[in-house]
Amino acid sequence: MVFSKKPLQFILAALVACLPLFSSANNPVDSTAVPTEVAHSAEAKTHDEHSGSENLSEAEKAELERKNYVKHHLLDSHDFTLFSYGEGEHAKHIGFPLPVILWDNGIHFFMSSKFHHGEAVAESKGNFYKINHHDGKVYKTDAEGTFTEDEKGHVTNTQPIDFSVTKNVLMILIVGLIMLTLFAGLGKSYKKNGSIAKGAGRFFEPIILYIRDDIAIPNIGEKHYKKYMSFLLTIFFFIWFLNMFGLTPLGVNITGNIAVTASLAILTYLITTFTAKKDYWKHIFWMPGVPVPMKIILAPIELLGTIIKPFSLSIRLYANMLAGHVVLMTLISLMYKFDSPIGSPLSFFLAFVLSLLEVLVALLQAYIFTMLAALYFGSAVEEHHHEEAHH
Repeated sequence: MVFSKKPLQFILAALVACLPLFSSANNPVDSTAVPTEVAHSAEAKTHDEHSGSENLSEAEKAELERKNYVKHHLLDSHDFTLFSYGEGEHAKHIGFPLPVILWDNGIHFFMSSKFHHGEAVAESKGNFYKINHHDGKVYKTDAEGTFTEDEKGHVTNTQPIDFSVTKNVLMILIVGLIMLTLFAGLGKSYKKNGSIAKGAGRFFEPIILYIRDDIAIPNIGEKHYKKYMSFLLTIFFFIWFLNMFGLTPLGVNITGNIAVTASLAILTYLITTFTAKKDYWKHIFWMPGVPVPMKIILAPIELLGTIIKPFSLSIRLYANMLAGHVVLMTLISLMYKFDSPIGSPLSFFLAFVLSLLEVLVALLQAYIFTMLAALYFGSAVEEHHHEEAHH
């Protein structure tokens, strides 16, 4: 029996698009889920937004639960919860704990299972620590887990330096291991098969060639592109793989974390700065062919531009991925809010279409970041002949 390729392609696309929808199986109440303020009236009725007081109306409880659901997908956590079922004290979390590493007058190491999903106080070397539900951070407390706050509601407890392996950190390590294994195998297959890719390499080889021939060489130049290729390939596949994992039911949102995108942008900035030629800095501080008064005015502006470039890189990736996740999770939560034969299917259809779009955005954001990085590298090594200075 021969199947048409188009129906199979449609089924495959449908399965990929439905992956984010399955994340609704996760309980929105997580160890680091930070509740969102629903309304000032609701805050007046309760002092415990996370657990949901009985003083809240059913509508307010449902609204709080939906917002917690969105927050659950966006935030990092100290344990890796695959899914949960049940409510309140009877809630069951299926997953595994992660190492908690704190620096507080010495190293404190223990597993996150001591926190019991944020409900218990963890003891280490005579010190007590607890996760605050409002910001998801670990604070030093007493044996009862007491938090003290200032007049603005900020926690005043001592906060140890946290080097813990959180859910996002674990996924970064996993993606790094996948890339190392995948491309090391691709390199070996080239040697064994006479520069012919085998297996998964057949899929990734055209992408690698595209990055080289259509991104690196046109923007950097044939003379200098090779020394930047390793970074460009790494940054492209790293962002792409992380974005795709963010669309799975694992509930990770790594590229929607400003610290991660800022780190990638800073690396791009440092490589640009330390590999730049004299002409690059000359065109920033003392542009040829420009009157001296204008040079003095433009120099600080151009210098500021070198800082704005990596800042825009981090914000662009962070904002696009975060917005996509927020909208998608909101549409999924609306299925439960409408709870009607018309509203729920409509929300599901919109979420399905947006999931297909997010698959494209995941690849597009990796491409844009790589393209802009190549442009910055190209400007750093560009050779100027200064014909304008002779006129």
